[in-house]
Amino acid sequence: MDFRQIKTFLTVVDTGNITRAAEILHLVQPAVSRQIKLLEEDLAVSLFERQRHGMVLTDAGRMLVNYARRSVLELDRARAEISGAQVGVGGLVTIGLLPSTIDALSGTFVAMLSAQFPAIKIRLTTGYAGTLARWLESGDIDAALLFGAERSADVQVKPLIEEPLWVVWSKLTKIKRIKSMTLADLAKYPLVLPSAPHGIRTLVDHACAVSNIHLNLVAEANALSVQRRLVLDGHGLTILPPIAVKDDLEAKHLYGAPLTQPTISRVIALALPTNRPIAKHVRCAVDVLSACAKQIVESGDWLGGRWLEP
Repeated sequence: MDFRQIKTFLTVVDTGNITRAAEILHLVQPAVSRQIKLLEEDLAVSLFERQRHGMVLTDAGRMLVNYARRSVLELDRARAEISGAQVGVGGLVTIGLLPSTIDALSGTFVAMLSAQFPAIKIRLTTGYAGTLARWLESGDIDAALLFGAERSADVQVKPLIEEPLWVVWSKLTKIKRIKSMTLADLAKYPLVLPSAPHGIRTLVDHACAVSNIHLNLVAEANALSVQRRLVLDGHGLTILPPIAVKDDLEAKHLYGAPLTQPTISRVIALALPTNRPIAKHVRCAVDVLSACAKQIVESGDWLGGRWLEP
């Protein structure tokens, strides 16, 4: 098993097609097939089922994918860190951000990091809190900003930002301008919420259980983009931190108000692994990320956000 075989394997996985993989790798098709065959012979298993419409992973192939991606990631990290060492603090840093915060943070963070540490290469990935925590424990990412993180022997968390949850709706619902909405009043409207066990859904379900309130849930969505689209089209109201739809609120595509009685808030925390050493370039990138988040909160651009770290 060598790096060329792993790279070829992952390219076929991503394309599902030998021909397309050959084009991306700048190889002829027989060369791609040969690399896959050598890898299968080395492992003594079949990695793909050759079907009419493409290459489909076997159970063994699916097992190999995660290991292969991790090995490529580690080699990328090594390459970036070795190259960066020649010019100062450098290396590849992979950071996980929540879908609701990535738009607010990514541009400013990349600009700040590039200005302070030009030899650090950044890779941003997005996922919900549970997914980010798993990636952090497994080493797929170096750090994350998440919420609802449980205490874990493999992850340390430091609270950074407290932010309220708002009720959000479109003009199609014909709600008058209001300063806030109670959970009891919200129960009168159709509602679109994230699917369980999403963190916001857990917070809302707990508040409803304590207050003995039953919401009129008409749709669930496991992606912020779908949740937003359903609300824009008038299918219901939703509950989100206002930073998640800041541009829509400012453009008046959506409207919002704090949720009250009870008030519900969430805490965004910086998460780092405890099960492996944290390299200097990772710590530098994390320090810039924290400074970036603080700057956005203190400027007022993080709607409703309150900085927690001293």
